[in-house]
Amino acid sequence: MDIVHLVIGIVALLIGGVLGMLYSRSSLNSKAKFIIQDAKKNAENLLEKASVQAESIKKEKQLQAKEKFLELKSQHDADIQQRERKMQEAEKRIKDKEQKLNDDLSRNGKLEKDLDRQIADYAKKTEFLERKQAELDTITAQKIEILEKIAGYSADDAKAELVETLKAEAKTRAQAHVQTIMEEAQLNAKNEARKIVIQTIQRIGTEQAIENSVSVFNIESDEIKGRIIGREGRNIRALEAATGVEIIVDDTPEAILLSCFDPVRREIARLSLHRLVTDGRIHPARIEEVVEKTKKQIEEEIIEIGKRTIIDLGIHGLHPELVKIVGRMKYRSSYGQNLLQHSREVANIAATMAAELGLNVKLAKRAGLLHDIGKVPEQESELPHALLGMQWAEKYGENAEVINAIGAHHDEVEMTSLLSPIIQVADAISGARPGARRQVLESYIQRLKDLEAAAMSFEGVSSAYAIQAGRELRVMVESGRVNDDAASQLSYDISEKIQNELTYPGQVRVTVIRETRAVNIAR
Repeated sequence: MDIVHLVIGIVALLIGGVLGMLYSRSSLNSKAKFIIQDAKKNAENLLEKASVQAESIKKEKQLQAKEKFLELKSQHDADIQQRERKMQEAEKRIKDKEQKLNDDLSRNGKLEKDLDRQIADYAKKTEFLERKQAELDTITAQKIEILEKIAGYSADDAKAELVETLKAEAKTRAQAHVQTIMEEAQLNAKNEARKIVIQTIQRIGTEQAIENSVSVFNIESDEIKGRIIGREGRNIRALEAATGVEIIVDDTPEAILLSCFDPVRREIARLSLHRLVTDGRIHPARIEEVVEKTKKQIEEEIIEIGKRTIIDLGIHGLHPELVKIVGRMKYRSSYGQNLLQHSREVANIAATMAAELGLNVKLAKRAGLLHDIGKVPEQESELPHALLGMQWAEKYGENAEVINAIGAHHDEVEMTSLLSPIIQVADAISGARPGARRQVLESYIQRLKDLEAAAMSFEGVSSAYAIQAGRELRVMVESGRVNDDAASQLSYDISEKIQNELTYPGQVRVTVIRETRAVNIAR
């Protein structure tokens, strides 16, 4: 504001001067001159007042500048003092570290001297011990020589005899120790495994029907046989050509035999014959028409069976081709056991075991149902059924654990998950149960003979008997030649030989019996 007043005064003074000049030149009247003089006076007053205020402002600003200078100087001095204090502290720390380092160096020097002294003492003691050891070896050799002369045995002979004695004793003790450890280790696991397997069989086990490669078509009278054969056998030839089944018409009353290794083709032939006989029109053209319709019906039935099976087992998302393969299992058999029933049973057994072990029950059912799909190929394959089934499962996008379980259930591939051994065990349970599968009498008898022969090949065995349909092998030993410890070892050796050399379903229990009898007659 003071500067504004000063500027206004100067402007007024200039205006007054200009007006004075103008009025003086134009000879204005005295009133105008008075106004000009008054304006000049006001301007001079304003200038004087502005000058005073400016001087006051100047002094005030100078005073403020001095105060700011003093303040900055004080702060600068404080910063310098703080830096000096930090430098002094840093110098003190450095001096302390130097002192500590010097102390450590001095202490290390003393330790090095002590170590050198101890090394020298150790060298002297080592030299002394070596000298004493040499003297001891010499004395020992002399004593051994003297003992050999007295005993008439060389050191090597004595060592060999001692080693043989110790080996026999150690073997007996080791076998007893091993037997104890094995019994203790297997106690809980064996009982638990037996519990799971027995409970699974009791809950899931079903009767199995034995199938073969021949179907019987019953007829009301033998007159129909002639109509089926046809003029010069044309009807029967057309029927065999259309179905791929051998039709045997013999003297069997009211029956015609249908022979074929493929159950699907036998079923097509049986249903076709039933339709033809019921309809009464039997000629080659009609035979081909009926067979074709029957094939379509069987295909639809196969798909329906597959769907019904997976619904019963609670399996979802199965590829349509796999559903069809599952349906075809109904018309297949393995060692006389219906393949679909076997697969359903394996699925249920595997699910039960998986539930007991805390594994995925749905995956176990899926793998159990599909484990034998390689047994129903539409075309012959050189691959084992496990590998073929694994390829199909992989092709149709099955789970990796299911694929491995299918391929590994006969050990064709390495097992990579806990699901695989479960499927293998479930398959063995379903197939090895008594009555589940038909077995040729000759091979069954031969297996029993092989079991008995394996036991008789061991020293000290007096007799051996395969009992319980080959599930148990009882071995009688001579008490004078085989003691209790050796009997335990013998049981283990026989079981190992059976496991490594023979082929058998399920498991074989080996029981070694050793007894001593004392007989007297009271007269």
